[in-house]
Amino acid sequence: MTMRLRSRTTIAFLSATLLLAAPVATAQALPKPAPSASATTTLELPRPTGPYAVGAEVLHLTDHERTDPWVPEAGDRELMVSVHYPARTAGGSTAAPYMSAEEARLMLAARGLDGIVPASVVSSTSTHARTDALAARGRFPLVLLSPGFGTPRATLTSLAEDLASRGYVVASVDHAYESTGTTFPDGRVLTCAACDAAEAAPDDEAEREVLRTVSTGRAADLSFVLDRLTGIRPAWKNSRMIDRRRVAVAGHSIGGSAAASAMLADPRFDAGVNMDGTFFEPVPRSGIGNRPFLMLGTDAGHHPSSLDGSWDEGWQRLDGWKRWLTVKDSGHFTFTDNPELAEQLGLPVDPAASLSADRSTRITRDYVAAFLDQHLRDRPQPLLDGPTPGNPEVVFQQP
Repeated sequence: MTMRLRSRTTIAFLSATLLLAAPVATAQALPKPAPSASATTTLELPRPTGPYAVGAEVLHLTDHERTDPWVPEAGDRELMVSVHYPARTAGGSTAAPYMSAEEARLMLAARGLDGIVPASVVSSTSTHARTDALAARGRFPLVLLSPGFGTPRATLTSLAEDLASRGYVVASVDHAYESTGTTFPDGRVLTCAACDAAEAAPDDEAEREVLRTVSTGRAADLSFVLDRLTGIRPAWKNSRMIDRRRVAVAGHSIGGSAAASAMLADPRFDAGVNMDGTFFEPVPRSGIGNRPFLMLGTDAGHHPSSLDGSWDEGWQRLDGWKRWLTVKDSGHFTFTDNPELAEQLGLPVDPAASLSADRSTRITRDYVAAFLDQHLRDRPQPLLDGPTPGNPEVVFQQP
């Protein structure tokens, strides 16, 4: 079949990482493995590594200044945001939920895993954050996270919990109508109208325009969330613990493109991270205001002169401190929770993305945290200076 843009982006999330690595049209022709999880299987995210306990709270935010771009008849733009934060103790009423059962069902169905993995197993994944945990004393940098296209914000929970344990407030955003399923407090579950728009595009150019709109629209979402967390009348009761002078934005896949778009649109973002995402809004020749940016991606898909030329172009135009790191034996979802959950479920490993779940988690957590520590806390990080014996999978690209 012809390799259209959507086989690398729009439907990339449909491929079950570590299970079905091919585009969905190919994956559907493969035999499904026997069910590997029962309703009694217990999944658990890896423990955070920092000194703080972690609290979590979910916010429902509405931007009354914007109409939803995908479903205008829905009215004002709505977002669901999970805030993870440093806490004084591990106390709190209960462990924070991973995702709703319906969100899990829709995500599994989109990835061809319905009937293989029970939705209840995924939705009940054990997290390490506690609801209503008492906030730690002090002021902490803020990090906003944006997930991949069609992917729930929950899939970045392991990274969010770890950063919170290291002393960051982390806000993970579900962008309405851009996920397989987003549950709202009133019971509504919004599905991916933006995915439908991309699929309906008549050609690559039109599809790329849809995806550029996703990237720039998410930038507006992220600026709005920043407003609501740090403004005069903040939406979060613990907003006082945020140091508004130290703010970063990071994302996976198209969320990584959105991180760059947010920096272009809003000077309040001091640093950015793109985890394996095409830059659908090109970095301009003028750069991004001499601010630091980390590009962290798969070695197969994002080495210099690879198929995604936006990284070569972006690298040349980034005008501040920058690193281009690729990870050997990694896959597109290496930088999310998927490897950990897939390994616990006993799903077959894709030979093209054979990096273990433990290494996937450690590399993602350590390099993102090192970048943030260096640029939001002024703590030099030797990990970012070059290759290290303890991380042989990480390649420092010097195009």
